[in-house]
Amino acid sequence: MCGIIGILGKEPVAGQLVDSLKRLEYRGYDSAGVATLEGGVLTRRRAEGKLKNLEAALAKAPLMGTIGIGHTRWATHGAPTETNAHPHASEGVAVVHNGIIENFRELRQELEAKGVVFSTQTDTETVAHLVGQGMKEGLSAVDAVGAALPRLRGAFALAFVFEGNENLLIGARKGSPLAVGYGEGEMYLGSDAIALAPFTSAVAYLEEGDWAILDRNSVEIRDEAGHVVQRPVIRSSATAFLVDKGNHKHFMLKEIYEQPEVVARTTAHYLDMAAGKVRLPADLPFDWANLPRISIAACGTAYLAGLTAKYWFERFARIQVDIDIASEFRYRETPMVPGGLMIVVSQSGETADTLASLRYAKENGQHVLAVVNVPTSTIARESHIVMPTLAGPEIGVASTKAFTCQLAVLASLAIAAGKARGFVNAEEEDKLVRAMMEAPRYMNEALKQEEHIAGIAKMLSKARDVLYLGRGTSYPIAMEGALKLKELSYIHAEGYAAGELKHGPIALIDETMPVIVIAPFDKVYEKTVSNMQEVAARGGQILLVTDEKGAEHAEVETVATIVMPDVPATIAPIVYSVPIQLIAYHTAVEMGTDVDQPRNLAKSVTVE
Repeated sequence: MCGIIGILGKEPVAGQLVDSLKRLEYRGYDSAGVATLEGGVLTRRRAEGKLKNLEAALAKAPLMGTIGIGHTRWATHGAPTETNAHPHASEGVAVVHNGIIENFRELRQELEAKGVVFSTQTDTETVAHLVGQGMKEGLSAVDAVGAALPRLRGAFALAFVFEGNENLLIGARKGSPLAVGYGEGEMYLGSDAIALAPFTSAVAYLEEGDWAILDRNSVEIRDEAGHVVQRPVIRSSATAFLVDKGNHKHFMLKEIYEQPEVVARTTAHYLDMAAGKVRLPADLPFDWANLPRISIAACGTAYLAGLTAKYWFERFARIQVDIDIASEFRYRETPMVPGGLMIVVSQSGETADTLASLRYAKENGQHVLAVVNVPTSTIARESHIVMPTLAGPEIGVASTKAFTCQLAVLASLAIAAGKARGFVNAEEEDKLVRAMMEAPRYMNEALKQEEHIAGIAKMLSKARDVLYLGRGTSYPIAMEGALKLKELSYIHAEGYAAGELKHGPIALIDETMPVIVIAPFDKVYEKTVSNMQEVAARGGQILLVTDEKGAEHAEVETVATIVMPDVPATIAPIVYSVPIQLIAYHTAVEMGTDVDQPRNLAKSVTVE
């Protein structure tokens, strides 16, 4: 969601604020702004749209203050206008906010009754007025924030600066991430370590309910009850990941091409390649053999990784797996078998619905295992076990390398569970591990299809609707392909289990409908061919993604065939992710959409 940065510096900070906000663009935004103090006077610059508009505003009217806050906003309350852009200000205080204040209407009515005049419809302005009113009534800046925070209901991260005080920056978090960065005579606040990376590698993550009072030389962290607490200062590796597209036109394409490397890195972390075994932590707080059930909760692309894992766990470990979209799971009050395992999957580790599902599972006696790309995230910290995906920062809003690394981790877990439960013997484990080891090589082979796929995208860019079909583990990959196409090109697309074709979707098929079929030559291939024949009989334009044997036995005419390497069935979802990502990417490029930051989307969904 929104990005926050705050700096107590020695030199003018406006340029640094904007540079840090650029590192947070991956979160998605539709307006931006900064506020600094010059001679103790609070001054703001805000702009609708991209950061280049804010830079233009600063070029026209520079800010020279050495303390400031900055924000990229993704609209929730109020349109994405300059007026609604953060920072918001009132009575000598400016604030930036990530999240939603659920009770802002009640607070607004209370403040209006005291004569406060509002200029926007945003929930954030309420926070500024609430703190400002406290200061107007005689509270210090620190006490005014301390009085306001318990009154806010919802999920939020906040950063405040105060007129007349050039050595005070306050941050607070509840449900949305916020980190403190430590410098030499300088201090920082940021939504994540990537934002702080240009300034420091010494970072402390605020915990749920914490708020922090910063000056240039120190920080005092208080918990939700107001007690002074200590939070560990760690050395962040975010500085190692410079935000750079390299030789690629977009971050997304760069990240697609990084997949062989990061999947190799991830599999190497979980597999003993020499011994042909899965290598998991020895101190797992549960026994695979005695697990009564596995539950999986996630959102978006991470949910589709979990759906793929359901096939693997049930195939290799012969254990029942329930999978839910986290936004549904958290409210369904589902009964859970004590001692079960809940797996939560999230790129950011801050996804609000997934975090709520995690907490529900813990309350109901589940072991919680997190598959996340940010090991210092809230989900990671609140889980019993963390299985990090080693994808590195993913800047493109549409997930690519995080997804395939999630698949790599989940496949490793499923193999380990199968071995522990006695359904995978040593020879089979060795075979499966070696297949996992080969995935990066096969992914490199798949990337060689890019030029061919770019040509196919010219046809797809003219479509209004696209249908994706697959069976078995190709079904979640078909759903992921449809999701990617929707996200990037804004073409309506749906992913279906191929066997469901006759149960409704077949009514949509005519000569204008592209149908993308994900069909490696596996044990269900012939069944999928029969579905392709049904499409062909109705004039549908079949685009087949298969291997050489699949292409040879297709028995139907296709408008295009993407021939993949012949891969073991276990890793087919990982390898076949590459062409479906490239299809979506090149279709979006052909249509001229914003590939890295599609409209209305955010990278890290930290509110409902």
